[in-house]
Amino acid sequence: MGQGEQEKVATSLAGAVGEEISASLAPVDAELERRYPGDPGTRQPVHTVYVPGDVFAADTIRTWGDRALAALDEHAPDAASFAAVLGLSDELAEPVHARVRAKLEHEPVEDLRVDFEDGYGPRPDAEEDEAAARAARLIAEAYQKGTAAPYMGIRMKCMEAPVRDRGIRTLDIFLTGLMAADGLPEGLVLTLPKVTYAEQVTAMVRLLDAFEKAHGLAAGRIGFEIQIETSQSILATDGTATVARMIQAAEGRATGLHYGTFDYSACLGISAAYQASDHPAADHAKAVMQVAAAGTGVRVSDGSTNVLPVGPTAKVHDAWRLHYGLTRRALSRAYYQGWDMHPGHIPTRYAAVFAFYREGFQQAAARLARYANRAGGDVMDEPATAKALSGYLLRGLDCGALDIAEVADATGLTRTDLEGFATPRRGDLTASAT
Repeated sequence: MGQGEQEKVATSLAGAVGEEISASLAPVDAELERRYPGDPGTRQPVHTVYVPGDVFAADTIRTWGDRALAALDEHAPDAASFAAVLGLSDELAEPVHARVRAKLEHEPVEDLRVDFEDGYGPRPDAEEDEAAARAARLIAEAYQKGTAAPYMGIRMKCMEAPVRDRGIRTLDIFLTGLMAADGLPEGLVLTLPKVTYAEQVTAMVRLLDAFEKAHGLAAGRIGFEIQIETSQSILATDGTATVARMIQAAEGRATGLHYGTFDYSACLGISAAYQASDHPAADHAKAVMQVAAAGTGVRVSDGSTNVLPVGPTAKVHDAWRLHYGLTRRALSRAYYQGWDMHPGHIPTRYAAVFAFYREGFQQAAARLARYANRAGGDVMDEPATAKALSGYLLRGLDCGALDIAEVADATGLTRTDLEGFATPRRGDLTASAT
């Protein structure tokens, strides 16, 4: 073929064949869009702090930050000592320590849940009524004053018969109080615990739908997390994954799946000494949760450790190393959120998160820059990898591990550019790869 001549292209199929196939797959296309809309592209908090309903106060967030700072000052007063406890490299020691302190001073809690379930327990109805109303008032005031965590809400009692009415009433009082104060805040999060059957999720949907109609809110305005604390929520009697049905039963309202370390472990008969988030049974449950949630826009959260960093320095250091290791382990498995049950856990939560993003920052930024500029390298990245790389950098930015200026300098990309790579439209990944 001479230079400049075009290759002759021939086909065998009539255009009607493709049209018929497209028509036959139209219901599947619609089902994919409905069931698997992809990640919402919003910030995911790195942790959730649970505070009992009778303990929650206007200064709870600041108090947790101050207690965490005090723990640092007492048990690891400088970058070198903190790094020595956690095994941080010399390169990471100073930036991680500085960012942890800054975080504790300015945003010590990313997500707070006022607990009316296990952490609160059974109380006289009048007492829980008052506590629910007070929680609504304090959270509304926090958002009005700019002192709220990015995400706040309550964990109600579950949908099981003995506590169902109490849980519904507490939720009603709380949401009604928010509406009376200033409407529902954007950062509102609700947690439904001990979900065993998809029908319990359906009941929650009906409850929220009724509340929205009563207040003239847009349908679907109120979402909720599903807490996975029973074996039946992972595997149903017919051998199918119950959690997958729960997500669909939520009708688009599910925002997260939270693993309940101790209830789930106890349900399987695991002895107390071995109830931990790195137990093989925990790994199995979270892997099923992760697969069920993939592509649905529902995020997965790890659970907590009950080993508290309290007492003499040696004991605190042991607890810190355990918590740091569990958090890093979870991050490597793409569980980007977990529970923190004590202010002393917060320094190691942020240390683990910041180290995770800072130690991989330069490599991720370089790979994404090469991909964006179509430059070569020793790794052949695809659109799916660019999605993962940009998602990694965005998570680092959201939590404070990275600064937008250093990310822009290393990648040549804006946050808008990163978001475009991280949340492509359906079909973009396949089209770009071909």
